[in-house]
Amino acid sequence: MSAPGAPKSGGALLMIATPLGNLGDLSPRAREALSTANVVACEDTRTTGKLFKLVGIEARLIAYHDHNELEMGEVLADRVAAGERVAVVTDAGTPGISDPGFRAARACARRGLTVTSIPGPCAAIAVLSASGLPTNAFRFVGFLAPKSAARKRFLETVIAADETVVLHESCHRIDAFLGEMLEVLGPARVVCVGREVTKLHESIKTAPLSVLVPALRSGSLKGEFTVAIAPAGFEL
Repeated sequence: MSAPGAPKSGGALLMIATPLGNLGDLSPRAREALSTANVVACEDTRTTGKLFKLVGIEARLIAYHDHNELEMGEVLADRVAAGERVAVVTDAGTPGISDPGFRAARACARRGLTVTSIPGPCAAIAVLSASGLPTNAFRFVGFLAPKSAARKRFLETVIAADETVVLHESCHRIDAFLGEMLEVLGPARVVCVGREVTKLHESIKTAPLSVLVPALRSGSLKGEFTVAIAPAGFEL
């Protein structure tokens, strides 16, 4: 029997979340959908191929990434319109959330085709849920600009924010960004930084920047980072 909420027949675009690092986070529903899809569109066929080999999934893979997403979004929609079940995955996490996926979903939505989500791992939600910061309202902004001046301008808009702000940052810029937050937001601002979420060296730390910045700088700043900035005036 098909799982409740899953398309039972006909063409559909399946937005499927895959593990951030821990293979145990691949849901049974995701596994079944990936195994039975006509094709799986993925950022890197090598990366997804390795994942599928580890979890015992056989599937036809095609490349769908930042450089071909506009064209391939329409191609995938054509396949859905022809009756195929097309799965979309990223290297890790949830498609469309700071990763390719949006344009395929939009192309299908424009044509009135079926699009469904098979939810699961998402770094932003994982860090937010463990942060201890307010979750009644939050804003996700993805990756910030690579230039320091642009990041500082963004932080200035966060000074008086009344919701938690969640973002991703590169390991190449996290040290500079910690200093920028301290400079613009001040030492009392409460921030959570998640590193290597669900992986062997996972770290999720929440504290005022005066405590958090030196603590993080005393350890490893390698890996993938998600940052959650508390609303103005929040105290632990």
